[in-house]
Amino acid sequence: MEIAKVIVDVPVKQTDRPFDYLVPESMREWIEIGSRVGVPFGHRTVQGFVIDLVPRTGTESFKLKPIQELLDIVPPLSEDLVELAEWMSERYASNRIMSLQVMVPTALKGKAERYISLGDALDGQKAASDSGEEVLFVWGEESTSEKVQQDIIRFVKSRGQVPLQQLSRKYPNHAALIKKLLLGGVLLESQAIKDKLNKKTMKSIDLAVDVAAAEEALTSFPAKAQRQKEVLAFLLEMKELLPMAMKELLSTLQVSAATVKGLEEKGLVVTEDVEVFRDPYQGRKFRATEPLNLTDEQQHVYNNINGRLQERRHGVFLLHGVTGSGKTEVYLQTIQRCIEQDRQAIVLVPEIALTPQMVERFKGRFGDQVAVMHSRLSGGERYDEWRKIREGQVKVAIGARSAVFAPFSRLGLIIMDEEHETSYKQEETPKYHARDVAVKRAQQHQAVVVLGSATPSLESYYAARSQSNDEFAPLLLEMPTRALGNKLPEVRIVDMREELKDGNRSMFSRALHKGLEERLERGEQTVLLLNRRGYSTFVMCRSCGYVAGCPECDISLTYHQRSNNLRCHYCGYAEAAPEVCPDCGSEHIRYFGTGTQRVEEELAKLFPGIRVIRMDVDTTSEKGSHEKLLKQFREKKADVLLGTQMVAKGLDFPDVTLVGVITADSALNLPDFRAAEKTFQLLTQVAGRAGRHQLPGEVFVQSYTPEHYSIGHASQHDYVSFVREELLHRRNLQYPPYCRLILVTFSHEQLPVLIRLAENYTRILKEQANAAGWLGSLDRFSNDAFDVLGPVASPIPRIKNRYRFQCMIKWRGDVDAIGLALATARRMDDDVQAQKLQISLDVDPQMLM
Repeated sequence: MEIAKVIVDVPVKQTDRPFDYLVPESMREWIEIGSRVGVPFGHRTVQGFVIDLVPRTGTESFKLKPIQELLDIVPPLSEDLVELAEWMSERYASNRIMSLQVMVPTALKGKAERYISLGDALDGQKAASDSGEEVLFVWGEESTSEKVQQDIIRFVKSRGQVPLQQLSRKYPNHAALIKKLLLGGVLLESQAIKDKLNKKTMKSIDLAVDVAAAEEALTSFPAKAQRQKEVLAFLLEMKELLPMAMKELLSTLQVSAATVKGLEEKGLVVTEDVEVFRDPYQGRKFRATEPLNLTDEQQHVYNNINGRLQERRHGVFLLHGVTGSGKTEVYLQTIQRCIEQDRQAIVLVPEIALTPQMVERFKGRFGDQVAVMHSRLSGGERYDEWRKIREGQVKVAIGARSAVFAPFSRLGLIIMDEEHETSYKQEETPKYHARDVAVKRAQQHQAVVVLGSATPSLESYYAARSQSNDEFAPLLLEMPTRALGNKLPEVRIVDMREELKDGNRSMFSRALHKGLEERLERGEQTVLLLNRRGYSTFVMCRSCGYVAGCPECDISLTYHQRSNNLRCHYCGYAEAAPEVCPDCGSEHIRYFGTGTQRVEEELAKLFPGIRVIRMDVDTTSEKGSHEKLLKQFREKKADVLLGTQMVAKGLDFPDVTLVGVITADSALNLPDFRAAEKTFQLLTQVAGRAGRHQLPGEVFVQSYTPEHYSIGHASQHDYVSFVREELLHRRNLQYPPYCRLILVTFSHEQLPVLIRLAENYTRILKEQANAAGWLGSLDRFSNDAFDVLGPVASPIPRIKNRYRFQCMIKWRGDVDAIGLALATARRMDDDVQAQKLQISLDVDPQMLM
């Protein structure tokens, strides 16, 4: 017998290792590496993944438990994905089971359910006859109890196996009796893993006899069975399309299911449930497109990528192309080349808002060869799209970061659009970055990775420019001009301090106001960016200074006008907006700051009749809302597209000639060393929405700090100058790309306990680093270095009634900082369990809040 090494679905440190189970003889041909199994673990059954199979040597000194059940005939994970999960758990300091679980759809994250079946009859019981007339009696109790016993046993027997939850719901007042039947062995309890979703099935109909026999039967139908005759005649006429959906037949002929049942009883037709795939784009038609002629710049990029594809050799390319340079057409043609090689491709996009436009372009080029995976699909749709990929029915997968795990077996190309976006970094465990996972996965398949952006992340650009030997370092390809030959839009910076001095207290500068008027007169469109949702940033009493804050988080509440409530964007707490101050009773409650709802209201006041589409988290929460709103804007059913950062990138509308940025510096003062980089990227990206086609574009950037270098360089579309200045600051402070980071966050309900335990962690960490000879401040001359900053209170010091502290580890070279940070956390296991301390490690963090 073989031994299966199984990672069980119990995500705690103590179980973060493989457990050995015997593979039963009946399962030997079915269980593989990557199989999902149900295994006994303590007194319960849990789900697990097989990560290795080894022969049994016979020297084991203990008795291994066998695997209880195989949950999938086809393993949901391939060997390369199991290997990738192991790499992820090491690189991002996460439990193995979390790395495995993130690769499969939610539908397969099953949990054990308790089932009840009939047990062996005990002495003194009557055996139930096959007819079911005699029923088991257990204890000589009053007649009511005996009757309930009969009902329960008859109910379980009729179904063979009943979920305990269902049995309890049916007999809610007889839990003690059910327990007694279980203890007496009349009922038997077992456990099995049940998935969250089932495959979708559809009843179909087909002929049960050959055509000749069916035609002969048509001649002998009695007069009272004319409807059956019609059905049979119709099936003979449509025989080339059989089997067909029962629903379609019933609606076409307007007959009942009883008519079909009559034919089935005669043995002329057969009905069965057949599996169907849920298609989120069913009924949608996409306009077919042909490959465009590439410009010289595009051709040069295509040749480089195609050369590596032809060699079937791993490679990473950083495609730095300005907005409108035609990166998408390069993606499409390289994917076409990949498909011609009978290989498969993954396309990653950072925002759900970008998915509808990408789907339209890719479905238009590749049709049914494209599967789409993103969070706004239903669980069933995501599951079926994943199965299409696994079963080889499609060649291209488009989706957000988790699409990097699409179960392709012949992967040839991974494209990561807008590679600089922080949304590619998962903020929950495992805290992986899709860029690094894509490169590692491409290595496994000898595939090519293309990282595309108009504003690449500094880490990627620095690695490409410095010709680093790092396995993740890309080769730089550039497209500095727009594909249609039109110029990048003119960007004008408006100093809002001067506007205020001149008496303009509106949220719109005079220049932006005039630009909006001109576009409305000419019938052109405008995009307005404000990186805040809601109506106002905070609510304050002007009499006593009270600010409405979240009772569970140290953060102010945001006012939402439509629902007239205050909401916390961290924990979800909401309360009605106050009419008077809760502290002093004053009526001088005012709303400060500007949100998207307030901008929408102001536009309606200044430009009566203006048509505005607002896109933010509040207006795009429903399924299909992104696609619906963008389609309305494309069809010119609105004059202005107003939104948060989801409108800033990737969107391509020919009639947009004006872009306005309401507050360009809203992110500049955040406690994040990437604040300037994020501001530059956002401004450059949103400016690129203007003048992408024949009409020239214009951009107004409103700012209270127009002298900041990120805003100045963005106005000139000068990425290289920005990088040069930003790298100077990063080098002086020794931040990425000159080192790597680990953010360690501690949380606890009691502040004194939290401070003590956080200080203990950093003390132990420094002692260990010092003993290894690593500890010391980083400077530009040291190769191997390790430094610890903190602990200090987190920028948001309390969330969901838990106080938060953090420390920052900076390192470079061959120092095993991840292993050291994780080992230190495990040394504090006693404190974690006894004191209820939570420790979170984020390797290469993108958010420091």
